[in-house]
Amino acid sequence: MNELQAILEAFESSQKSGEMTFLATVVKTQGSTYRRPGAKMLMTDTGLIIGTISAGCLENDVFEYTKQRMSDGKPIVVTYDSTASEDILWGFGLGCNGIVQVLIERLETESTLNAIAFTQECFHQKHLGIIATVFAFEGGVDVKLGSRLLLYPNGKILTDIKDPNLIKYLSADTQAALANQKSSVKNYQLPLGSAEVFIEVIQPPTLLVIFGAGYDAVPVAQFAQALGWEVTVVDCRANEATKVRFSPPCNVILSNRDIVHKQVLITDRTVAVVMTHNYLDDLEILNVMLPSPARYIGILGPKHRTERLLQDLSTEKIVTTSEQLNRLYSPIGIDIGADTPEEIAIAIIAEIQAVLTNRQSNFLKNRNQPIHQNYQSNLNLLLAT
Repeated sequence: MNELQAILEAFESSQKSGEMTFLATVVKTQGSTYRRPGAKMLMTDTGLIIGTISAGCLENDVFEYTKQRMSDGKPIVVTYDSTASEDILWGFGLGCNGIVQVLIERLETESTLNAIAFTQECFHQKHLGIIATVFAFEGGVDVKLGSRLLLYPNGKILTDIKDPNLIKYLSADTQAALANQKSSVKNYQLPLGSAEVFIEVIQPPTLLVIFGAGYDAVPVAQFAQALGWEVTVVDCRANEATKVRFSPPCNVILSNRDIVHKQVLITDRTVAVVMTHNYLDDLEILNVMLPSPARYIGILGPKHRTERLLQDLSTEKIVTTSEQLNRLYSPIGIDIGADTPEEIAIAIIAEIQAVLTNRQSNFLKNRNQPIHQNYQSNLNLLLAT
């Protein structure tokens, strides 16, 4: 289970017990910071804290702010500036040389614009979602701190923002975020003032399908589940013992290579690992997976074995395209000198993560660009006509 899933579970539990819950979200950063916009921390009036928004430096202070505002219930934004020399004097000692802005809000369970409830829905329904949150404004913009616009994949919009110009531009920018799946911070200059908005892409859990149920597949499933991925194991030998080897919430499908295409749903959010240790199984699985929309297909084994698989497919007049081959990774995993099943599993999961985030895996010491995606505010000069 990853951090966000733990927050969702804690929120659900707090609602059942009647606890008052608060959410702290990093909405904007400048310079070097430990967490990026979108990092969240859930707090309850009983003192429970789930999630982190820093390396442990800010959490207690944010909770103190929250306790002071529990009766008020109005959202606030707190700014932490570690670029100033006073940072050490105040005792935060962030050492990151950056600025972090944190939105703190009470989660109203009755509200249709509850960010955590919307995220929960995206996870349960397995679809993308966009949350646009106003965290600063000036002038006569008809909006409140913490106002939101929610966008569903079908185009449905929910919002409590009243300013028609801001709604117009947010509708366009959230649609763009849905298409490119990139979060951003926007600064809108409007006829009556300005508004700064964090546009966040909610990604449902990654869907991993592991073809093969040997003991070396176990750590792959375990590491993926630790990241919050939804894991399905397909055993083409249809061995009942497999269900014991892979405990819930791992989904186990007992199949054979002739019908596997009927039993596994592959979408553009699916990543697949082929490790059956059976050549004919791998051949049929590749026949199914290459034309599929799967984001990543990795095959365990040496390169010459995969080349032979592709050659045998071509012999059967199955043509592979360059786009399909670009999604095919063999040998599987990044080069970390892996040898044991656990080490190989780490290499596989790391490679998939790199593909999902469009990164070329390398030592960070050799990276000349910022580690994290740039969320610096994008100034949009939008003048209403």
